[in-house]
Amino acid sequence: MKTILTGIRPTGNLHVGHFFGAVQNWKSLQGQYEFYLEIADVQALTDHFHDPEMVRKNVYELTIDLLSCGINPSQVTFFIQSKIPEIAELTVFYSNLVTMSRLYRNPTIKTEISQKKAIFGEKGESVTYGFVGYPVSQAADITAFSGELVPVGEDQLPLLEQCREIVRKFNSIYGDTLIEPSHLLTTTPRVKGLDGAEKMGKSLGNAIFLNDSEDVISKKIMGAVTDTKKIKKDDPADPEVCMVYYYHKLMKNENLETVCQECRQGKRGCVACKRELIEKMLAFLKPIQEKQAYFHEHPEEVEKILEEGTNKASLKAKDTMIRVRKSMKIDY
Repeated sequence: MKTILTGIRPTGNLHVGHFFGAVQNWKSLQGQYEFYLEIADVQALTDHFHDPEMVRKNVYELTIDLLSCGINPSQVTFFIQSKIPEIAELTVFYSNLVTMSRLYRNPTIKTEISQKKAIFGEKGESVTYGFVGYPVSQAADITAFSGELVPVGEDQLPLLEQCREIVRKFNSIYGDTLIEPSHLLTTTPRVKGLDGAEKMGKSLGNAIFLNDSEDVISKKIMGAVTDTKKIKKDDPADPEVCMVYYYHKLMKNENLETVCQECRQGKRGCVACKRELIEKMLAFLKPIQEKQAYFHEHPEEVEKILEEGTNKASLKAKDTMIRVRKSMKIDY
């Protein structure tokens, strides 16, 4: 089977956007490939270096969320990034192959640096070496496990292209050693936030988390943005600009056509529509939350999954480094 490598940073619990934007896709791929799933704690520290306890805690919380969503450890190898020193070693080697100007031209990095400058001032003193070098670290993640395919959204394609550039340059200097990865483009668009923003985000206050309580979910959905032109209950409205309708579609509500028609005809009030969505959301999250509760009660199972997966990943990375060191003439 071909090898897949993907990763996720442990910066907090997963939300609905993560499930439909990434995890659902990973579930469809498991069993078809040799699948490595990295809990990228080192990369989480590029933004959260000041709060290592939070990152450590979230390694386990994130793993529980992924297991509860149906990622099967018998088909997917979970591993912790910091437990694979070969990734750090590759990152150092690759850093000699990439210029700073190329890193700054990466669209993803450019966007995030602009955001930081907007917050911290034009000089961007808050931008660290580790942050700018994130694409180099990601290239090490992929190639350490001879990743042939990387599941990505369109916004991540520039990061993968930089990895491909690094592989080509390495092979041109040291000989044919590394596999150049290809993208496995996910067709799922970003999930919008409850406020209508184009992205549901952990820090944006517009997300429904997989571990949210019934009360929290109810309050969030009751505050979701609807058609602002609808003033009275029996006013007709446009469901296409309503986040409640958007989430009805996401939940695959079997009454979707009725919801749409009643909304357009002014026969459906927003409160009733939101209450129906709350029921659908709670039903969707119930089996996930039941599994979350189970794993919280059995932390030893989570630790075993991470330990066994990391040991397996370590063997794969060590094999890669034998080839790399030999090609670089440093296999003393």
